[in-house]
Amino acid sequence: METVDVTVIGAGWSGLAALKTYHQVDPSASIVLFESAASVGGVWAKHRLYAGLKSNNMLGTYEFSDFPMDASFGVQPGQHIPGSVIQTYMERFVEHFQLTPFIRLNTRVRIAEQNSDGTWTLTIDDTDGEKTVVSKKLIVCTGITSQPYLPTITGQDTFDAPLFHCRDLPQHQDAVLQPNKRITVFGGTKSAWDAVYAAATAGAHVDWIIRDNGHGPVWMAPAYVTPLKKWLEKLVTTRLLTWFSPCIWGDADGCSPIRNFLHGTWLGRKIVDTFWSILANDVITLNKFDAHPETKKLKPWISPFWIASGLSILNYPTNFFDLVTEGKVQIHIDHITHLTPKTVHLASSSTPIPSDTLICATGWQATPPIDFRPSHLPQTLGFPWAEDPIPQSVIQQADAEILSRFPRLATPPPKPANYAPLAPDAPAAAKHPFRLSRFMIPPSLANTNSRSIAFMGLAMTINTTMLAQAQALWIAAYFTNNLTLVPREQCPPHLRKVLEQDNASVDADLVWETALHSQFGIHRYRGGFGKRNPDFVFDAVPYVDLLLRDLGLDYTRKGGLKWLEPYGVEDYRGLVEEWIGSRDAVSNSGDNDLGKKDN
Repeated sequence: METVDVTVIGAGWSGLAALKTYHQVDPSASIVLFESAASVGGVWAKHRLYAGLKSNNMLGTYEFSDFPMDASFGVQPGQHIPGSVIQTYMERFVEHFQLTPFIRLNTRVRIAEQNSDGTWTLTIDDTDGEKTVVSKKLIVCTGITSQPYLPTITGQDTFDAPLFHCRDLPQHQDAVLQPNKRITVFGGTKSAWDAVYAAATAGAHVDWIIRDNGHGPVWMAPAYVTPLKKWLEKLVTTRLLTWFSPCIWGDADGCSPIRNFLHGTWLGRKIVDTFWSILANDVITLNKFDAHPETKKLKPWISPFWIASGLSILNYPTNFFDLVTEGKVQIHIDHITHLTPKTVHLASSSTPIPSDTLICATGWQATPPIDFRPSHLPQTLGFPWAEDPIPQSVIQQADAEILSRFPRLATPPPKPANYAPLAPDAPAAAKHPFRLSRFMIPPSLANTNSRSIAFMGLAMTINTTMLAQAQALWIAAYFTNNLTLVPREQCPPHLRKVLEQDNASVDADLVWETALHSQFGIHRYRGGFGKRNPDFVFDAVPYVDLLLRDLGLDYTRKGGLKWLEPYGVEDYRGLVEEWIGSRDAVSNSGDNDLGKKDN
């Protein structure tokens, strides 16, 4: 039986950041990364790439700070990055930092069982069969886009045509993306837009079904927005503008007075509403949603204030909306009742839709694709499908506290009268959000003796790499006992008694803070995924601030214009080396508790 110090699961952005950073922080540790696919990349692995696939991000914002995407990758400034280039970049990252010996491809972790001493027994399947590995530490980087959610549709067994999740489009593209085909796309997410564009530009006729009893079409913004034509990716990382997003951890940026004015006063909230109204109207105007009856169907139903990573970017080489106005794409605001052979039936139409293919952009499973044991462990780990580890009395008080601090959230946008989750087991039907402190660790396992598991990549954000490298360093410090997690929130005395009556050693402040942070997403992002997992856009920079404060590092990263200039991955270059230098300096002075240092 093999024994290792640290196991990383998943070779996407988070997994590669975790592997590289941990090896840099603790070179003596034995570490292995297991990836079920045949290549690194996660959502950008080779088997998930299809013709024309590009990132929402443009050059300079989708890379690690210590490995810039230079001219050799063939992408010019202002260009969205092709999926194949991203995959190549990640392979070169592995080569550059000499990580290949630590990575095992085609290796799936099927079972993770926690032992009585806190270690993990992993049951893995690889090309040679089943094996067992014991690991002292476990970093789970499977994210929330690894396992597709495909609903059961009445009559699907008789459909007699390809029916698959958009993740599997690469395996079907040669057969289905053909002229004169009739392709049905189901869903209103960015993945649905991508599938519609791929099918229509291949010459197929597309019927696009967006549920009338769902959240409606996603916000799709041009790359440059506002009357000043600012780069959207940079807009959301400009500190001045992050203040206009209410954020429960926003005080980590050191600007509490400004945030309190904007979100705690009547005048401040009026200013905030004006900001979001300008942003929304600019997108609607630039996209000309109201100029044609069909494009009007793609006009979002709620303000962008209430959505997060659902704020996507038009990254297509030609005008997407021309496909709609020219009749190549027909939009149906409806929902599917059932299927018959090569036919899709809708609730509000007596005319069935002939279909050669049904592509479902229906989201992702909330569950990591691993069987965690023993049976009570999913609750301890705070998984959304398990019973809530935080008492309901604490959650109710957290709700009240959130709405008290941010009164704007008390008046959410109305849902459609007939709103319903796609299915009882759909991701939107999660019992509660992930209950993880800093969105990475279970509060009940945060003491020094229990530090054996952490999660990365659960946050949905357009600043993926910025978060990945910060989380990777935080976890490395946490696992090597060079970080003391000090909550920034104080639990009310009456709730402290509730929490401590079941477990006297519980850190009530940490549980309370976790309740506030995780529950906040439910109220803040009603049109996003906050009910299940962290989901934010303008809140990414203050989240990184929070992690850097925990690490005792300078979170401002800039000079006098730190409030006006956008932050990018380049501002965090050398972060690991900074922390190692700080750790060694403190160690030499005889104090190993870096976590107590705060800026």
